[in-house]
Amino acid sequence: MRSIRPSFTTRRGGSARRRTSPLPVVALAAALALTATACESGDAEAGAEATASAAAGGEGKITIPDDIKDKLKEHGIDIDKWKDGAWKNWDKDDWLREAKDYINPIIEGLWDPDRMREAEDPDRGVDDSDLSGDQGVTDPTPEPVDAQAVSPAYHANAAEAGKVFFDSPEGTMVCSATVVQDPANPGKSNMVWTAGHCVHAGKSGGWYRNIAFVPSYNDKGMGSAELENATKEQVAPYGVWWADWARTSDQWIAQGGPTGGDGAPYDFAVLHVKPEEGSGGKSLEEMVGSALPVDFNAPAVPQVDSLKAIGYPAAAPFDGQKLFQCQDKPGRLSINASAPTMYRIGCTMTGGSSGGGWVATGSDGKPALVSNTSIGPVDSGWLAGPRLGKEAKGVFDEVSEKFAGQ
Repeated sequence: MRSIRPSFTTRRGGSARRRTSPLPVVALAAALALTATACESGDAEAGAEATASAAAGGEGKITIPDDIKDKLKEHGIDIDKWKDGAWKNWDKDDWLREAKDYINPIIEGLWDPDRMREAEDPDRGVDDSDLSGDQGVTDPTPEPVDAQAVSPAYHANAAEAGKVFFDSPEGTMVCSATVVQDPANPGKSNMVWTAGHCVHAGKSGGWYRNIAFVPSYNDKGMGSAELENATKEQVAPYGVWWADWARTSDQWIAQGGPTGGDGAPYDFAVLHVKPEEGSGGKSLEEMVGSALPVDFNAPAVPQVDSLKAIGYPAAAPFDGQKLFQCQDKPGRLSINASAPTMYRIGCTMTGGSSGGGWVATGSDGKPALVSNTSIGPVDSGWLAGPRLGKEAKGVFDEVSEKFAGQ
């Protein structure tokens, strides 16, 4: 699959123009929101007027308490400078990478239709040499399965699907993602599932910035020409939801890399989100009307008849603007004998589909999320995703418990 750096083979994930990028970082008692007057490109340029507002849903403007400012400064982040464009500084020493180091101040208007449309994929991929040292169980390479377009309106046919946008040192990026149920807030989930490499750079970097989720992106399936003149309401009919907290696996942070299969069996992430603008008090699940349960005890490959992968492929021959899906009986892929074996299916979706949900029918006869797109070959043909187990459940539970009852 394509990489953020064109010369690499990379994970499937998203797309990016050579623009500036923002990052997610540390957990604080309250999230912060920056209201900025953005230029037409959607970037928050130096000199933009900005004020902080309460992240927990307060309508009134507030002054950021000195203790929170001090906490941010411990991590090299000065809110007054951040709002004036300091988020574009990707100096290695200031790029937060630890699990607890996640901040993602809202910059209102940053994700305008043009910036969303032009985002590129940060995908990872593998080639034959990457797999030559594999041990464990790996089934024969599956035959390619042609990706099928999801019929619009997407909300009527795949309500839980959407796009994750974010900024990296290489530019503006995009992945796919899924609204998932939150057992701590039944019927009112604000949780989103995606790939680890869509929120964190892995062993060579840290948290990405300006992470936001757009459910049912381009719901009516407009073509690229139409989208050039589309309004934000047409592109994001259910709003833009910023991540106020994110978690990925410790294994992805320690092992994840831009090529090969490094960290792929643990390449998953969970976001907790809140609306950029008022949602009338509704949660994300209430806004879109649906959320998928996550199955952390999915059956082994021989017991799975079919898996469906859903996403917005952005690398050629796709343009990232429309939703596609592939359905196939999975096989097994072992990147490392000491790591969990991954699911693998035939699928021609390309970069941009990373993070998109893999859905199977559970024992109760209802659909459930069992994986997400992680890697695929540079020239497409198949996809692989982690089989969700105790590590994934630990990441999920931590986010759910943090916002229980909220």
